[in-house]
Amino acid sequence: MKPYVLEWGPHCLELGPRTLIMGILNVTPDSFSDGGKYFHPEEALARAKEMVAAGADIIDIGGESTRPFSEAITPEEEIRRVIPVIEALAPQVTAPISIDTTKKAVAEEAIKAGASIINDIGALRMDPGIADVAAHYDVPLILMHMQGTPGNMQMNPHYDDLAGEITAFLESAVKTALDHGIPRSRIIIDPGIGFGKTVDHNLQIISRLEFLEKLDLPVLIGTSRKAFIRNMLKTEAEADPSPSHPLVETGTQATLAVAIMKGAHIVRVHDVANTRATVRLADALKLA
Repeated sequence: MKPYVLEWGPHCLELGPRTLIMGILNVTPDSFSDGGKYFHPEEALARAKEMVAAGADIIDIGGESTRPFSEAITPEEEIRRVIPVIEALAPQVTAPISIDTTKKAVAEEAIKAGASIINDIGALRMDPGIADVAAHYDVPLILMHMQGTPGNMQMNPHYDDLAGEITAFLESAVKTALDHGIPRSRIIIDPGIGFGKTVDHNLQIISRLEFLEKLDLPVLIGTSRKAFIRNMLKTEAEADPSPSHPLVETGTQATLAVAIMKGAHIVRVHDVANTRATVRLADALKLA
C-alpha cells in the first residue's frame, strides 16, 4: 500500500502505516443506524468525545440522512442541526472534524464553525460549489461514488463494468476538483459501499479494492452496519437483524479487515472501540 501524508492547518494525518478511523456522528432523526439517538447537541457532543477517547482519528458529522430512499432537507435545516455541535466540539478535541454534506452553504458554515474536512457523497455533482469552499479554505475533500441519488440509488443498480465505471466516475470527480483549484494532495476517494450497489457489487468492491490504486489517492471505505451485511446475515430466527445487532457489528468488522488488507487508508464506522482492535490486527497482518 502506498502511504500518503495529509497536512493542512494544524492537522497532519499519516495514511498508510496505520489505518485511520473516522467515527460517524449522525445529528439526524432518521439515519438508518442511529437516527435520533444523537439529535440533540448535548448528546451529540458527548458521543463525539466518547469516540475520540476510544481512538477515532476523525469525527464525521452529518445532519442529513442519506439512507436509501431518503428525502433531502433544506440547507437551513441541515445547518441548524450540525453547527451547534461543531461549534461546541471543535474547541474540545484535536481530532479533525469532517462535515458530511452535499451542499455548499452547509460546508462553508461548518468550516467556519470548526470543521476542517468536507465529505461529499455527491462527488461535486449535487452542488459543484463545494469545490470552491474546499479550495478557498484549503481543506481536504472526500469524493464518493454513487449511482443515482439517495432517493433512487437502490432501484435496480446495474453496471457493465463495476470497477471500470467507479474508476471513471471518480477520475471525473477528481478532475472537477482539480479544475476548481483543489490540490491533489487534499483529495480522498471513496467507492461508495451501499450507494447504488447490490450485495454482490459491494462484495466485489471490498474484495478487489486494489482497483482504485491506479488513481493514486488515499481510499476511504464505509461498510459500517450497512444493508448488504444485514441481508447476508438474515436467518429464520432473525429475518431482518437491526443495524445495532451484535452479529451485524461482527459482519462489519469482517468487511473492514478485508478492506484494510486490500488497501483502505481510512475506515468510517459507528463502533470505534471495536474497529480499533480490528485495525490493529489487520494492519499487523498487512505488514507481516
